[in-house]
Amino acid sequence: MDYSITLSKLFNIKEAYAQNIITLLDDGNTIPFIARYRKEMHGSMDDQLIREFSEKLDYLRGLDKRREEIRELINGGKAKFYIGFDCTADSLTAGHFMALTLMKRLQEAGNVPIALIGGGTTMIGDPSGRSDMRKMLTREDINHNAECFRKQMEKIIEFGDEKAIMLNNADWLLDLNYVNFLREVGTHFSVNNMLRAECYKNRMEKGLSFFEFNYMIMQSYDFYYLYKNHGCNMQFGGDDQWSNMLGGTELIRKKLGKDAYAMTITLLTDSNGNKMGKTAGNAVWLDPNKTSPFAFYQYWRNVGDADVMKCI
Repeated sequence: MDYSITLSKLFNIKEAYAQNIITLLDDGNTIPFIARYRKEMHGSMDDQLIREFSEKLDYLRGLDKRREEIRELINGGKAKFYIGFDCTADSLTAGHFMALTLMKRLQEAGNVPIALIGGGTTMIGDPSGRSDMRKMLTREDINHNAECFRKQMEKIIEFGDEKAIMLNNADWLLDLNYVNFLREVGTHFSVNNMLRAECYKNRMEKGLSFFEFNYMIMQSYDFYYLYKNHGCNMQFGGDDQWSNMLGGTELIRKKLGKDAYAMTITLLTDSNGNKMGKTAGNAVWLDPNKTSPFAFYQYWRNVGDADVMKCI
């Protein structure tokens, strides 16, 4: 693949210059030599910039390698992946249906889905994309919602031996020892990096509680636990989950020295950037007692012209 175009834009240099540096690096020349050569020829790019250029090139090549590995896993039916569903209500929504449709299609291709019910993570609540803290639910409410989710999922996904697995993270999160968890898991997370995460940006001005700040670590631990105990090698989630998902792949790498993969699903949003069919605002529920079949049809029938193509 030609990386010169991308790198020329990143470093604000001509495409031909970028290709020249790539060639020099690939020929085994040292960074000081390349910097000196570039300075003599074009009067630009010191050691530090060449080093950053080299690191970015390695990153792009590694990214392409990981993409190919993901394709091979999925196309070969070798992916054992999970998608998490926090039990914030007693019904799934149209937004959840998109994730379940992906699970169904990948299952039909021979891959094994894990539907992870968030009985543990719902006790805290995901701050991603929210300007305020979620309502705290009782354990009884969460258990009731989890049971509702299970019944709805079983109508879409085929569960059973070597088919699909349904788990609840309450089974391992709620019994964790806090001090041991901090020692074994917390030491692998940088607070500086966490504060830069996209999932916390909307909360920094109004205030982010330490309570919610732990959510990323808990979701990351889920991926680590599933990898270690169930052979789960991939996670799917919405665009707003990217930081949390990366936290999981990094935790697996640091604790187990293994590679795991994460892929995002494009969120269904309207032309104003608001989620469509989700629990925030006027949700479109999959439960016919909460959103009737007629109302469900009318919602999609009345989608604005600017948003129609996203829904087809």
